[in-house]
Amino acid sequence: MFVPLTPIRFLYRAVDIFGKHIGIVSGEHQFTYAEFGRRCEQLAKALLRAGVQPGDRVAFLSFNNHQLLEGYYGVPMAGAVVMPLNVRLTVSELSVIIRHAGARILFYEPDFEGIATELPVERKVRIGAEYESLLAAEEPERVDFMGIDENSIAELFYTSGSTGTPKGVMLSHRTLYLHAFSVATCYVEPVSMVDLHTIPLFHANGWGHAHASTMMGVKHVMVRRFDPVGVYELIHKHRATEMSLVPTMANALLAVPDTDAYDLSSLRQIQIGGAAASPELIERMENRFRCRVFAGYGLTETAPVLTFARPKRELTIASERERFERQAMTGWPVPGVEVRVVDNDGQDVPRDRSTMGEVITRSDHVMTGYYAEPEATNDVMAGGWFHTGDMAVWDDDGYIHIVDRKKEIIVSGGENISSIEVEKAIAAHPEVFECAVVAAPDDKWGEIPAAIVVRKPGSSLDAKSLCAFLDNRLAKFKIPRKIDFSEEPLPKTGTGKIRKLVLKEQYWIGKAKRVQG
Repeated sequence: MFVPLTPIRFLYRAVDIFGKHIGIVSGEHQFTYAEFGRRCEQLAKALLRAGVQPGDRVAFLSFNNHQLLEGYYGVPMAGAVVMPLNVRLTVSELSVIIRHAGARILFYEPDFEGIATELPVERKVRIGAEYESLLAAEEPERVDFMGIDENSIAELFYTSGSTGTPKGVMLSHRTLYLHAFSVATCYVEPVSMVDLHTIPLFHANGWGHAHASTMMGVKHVMVRRFDPVGVYELIHKHRATEMSLVPTMANALLAVPDTDAYDLSSLRQIQIGGAAASPELIERMENRFRCRVFAGYGLTETAPVLTFARPKRELTIASERERFERQAMTGWPVPGVEVRVVDNDGQDVPRDRSTMGEVITRSDHVMTGYYAEPEATNDVMAGGWFHTGDMAVWDDDGYIHIVDRKKEIIVSGGENISSIEVEKAIAAHPEVFECAVVAAPDDKWGEIPAAIVVRKPGSSLDAKSLCAFLDNRLAKFKIPRKIDFSEEPLPKTGTGKIRKLVLKEQYWIGKAKRVQG
């Protein structure tokens, strides 16, 4: 029997099996899964009444809330493509994306009223009373998903643009369905799980939790926008068991003082991704939250999860230090994913945990392609494998460890230096809040590592002291030759990634840049 693979089936599973249970908590609003399902059906009918055709793009400019989660299901139920937008982009950046995608309708929160009025969209709907009136005008009606083409596009996510021009990543119904099953294998006791949506849903398919948690009947608790104290309050109030973070979020949570008033005992695990995590960060997080913390890896183009640094049954860990090191690594593949680390000729590099190569993957999770960009798609889909552009090492236990983006490797005097390795060493200093390492020009060495460091409040850390700290942690040629301290937070994308390209530009103005292969 053939039944189309579509995340719409997850919604109806939740409605049919967990319908009486509270499924979504969003601010002061909460809905059972039965109520949530009816709202998604009403949204689908409202879109069809508005003239939305199969394949039309429907954009959302919104923080995490129940309306955005409804879009994840209601838009594909109408045969359209949901397109969550990065709320931190400028009007000009959003306009470029919307024109490229040809979005038909825009749903937007009142916070973005000024931006929305300038965006080139035919129809705009304000989330609030206008949105509710659209739903109220429709009678919910169960959708027959048997007619859905599982290879048709359900979601369109534009990459963060941290390393270049954003591209539209097309994710099919089939991809989203199979990805959710892989993500769910990492859940702990889903029957009592409470999923805190700390990651913006506009970022890389919400890391799959919008689908996996619905499939498993898990309670979604929406974090409208990330606020460290607010996250502690939500954990305490809703007895959250799981959350996902990028390292900058984790550091912000650790910087909150006097957290003893919050009951954090419900937490079971925390996943960290989006950027490299250090063993020290994993250790600090476990000490604070008293639960398992591990890193993961993926890209928008892979829906996104490829690997997690979960414990492996057959792997013997000799010490706590080694455990933290393992849990900070990129990890090993989730079900449905094959990962290799290869050289320039496409051959596997030795599994010696030191030879560097590019990560490639063959997976149910890989995108259909970049929207309206066949050449860019062909560039990354070479030889039947998706080429990530990430450089890594791996070992016999199947663990891979990202060392840098291919374009961010620093070549100094012929030596390859991983900016991530240097950043982790700097971040281990107890007075460092955040940092970034980029290539700076140098007449003798061609390039040298330059560090931009934000100190914790009250710190008087200087370059000399920091270099002394790094002396036993890094080879001499890896220690930054230039260290600049910033009094302001480092620039970030809407998903919390540090915009290293912006930081790098300040050193290269007026200089000829190295051409990267």
